Amino acid sequence: MSTYVYGIAASGHPGLPEGATGVGNPALPLRTVTSGGLIAVVSDAPENLRPKRRDLLAHQSVLSEAGSGGTVLPMRFGSLAPDDEAVAAALSERETHYQERLAALHDRVEYNVKAQHDEDAVLRTVMAENPDVRALRDSNRASGGGSHQDKMRLGELVATAVQHREARDAAVVRAALEPHADAVSAAPDSSGWITNLSFLVGRSSYQPLLDAVDGLRQAHPHLVLRVNGPLAPYSFVEPDVTQPVAG
Repeated sequence: MSTYVYGIAASGHPGLPEGATGVGNPALPLRTVTSGGLIAVVSDAPENLRPKRRDLLAHQSVLSEAGSGGTVLPMRFGSLAPDDEAVAAALSERETHYQERLAALHDRVEYNVKAQHDEDAVLRTVMAENPDVRALRDSNRASGGGSHQDKMRLGELVATAVQHREARDAAVVRAALEPHADAVSAAPDSSGWITNLSFLVGRSSYQPLLDAVDGLRQAHPHLVLRVNGPLAPYSFVEPDVTQPVAG
């Protein structure tokens, strides 16, 4: 049976309470695999594992509980190894790397900040900032809506102006928040967000970052900002040697 890997910690980590469980239905018991100065928190891997809500929450819960006892390098959901021996071999082979990452992430957590535009508010902003666009809109209105060509032209101008504003605002968000973090990781572009950033901050020194988010909201009311955290620092752990389950 394959081994499911939740995270990696130093061998002095207190581990998890006896009887703790992880993914699976019924939930599978946790154990640790030790090699040198490292341990991995693992369990058997359920058959036909898929990213269902229950197991996603179980994975997060294990990392949250383990993280409360010391620094843990979180593996992403569905990280599998062939067996415990393969996990131990990976710990041994990459011990120096894992120890370096544990030191870098000591007593740190991740906050994720996503930004998008309030559609009505950003259109008002675009109109206020672009007299040519505003003039064409007013001309169309004065002529009963304008010709099809004029409408198309207005739509193109607005779309271009909004795209430029998205790029500017993405830079504004990063510039405002980056000084309050030890590191920043940008997620791949995804539909609906103008920027999606993860920030590495001290476990007890995150408030300046949240205050800066509030400052952005007040200064830029056309921005909608969503904050998620504290999280295990997934975005700051380099890819591991296990194979994540596909979604």
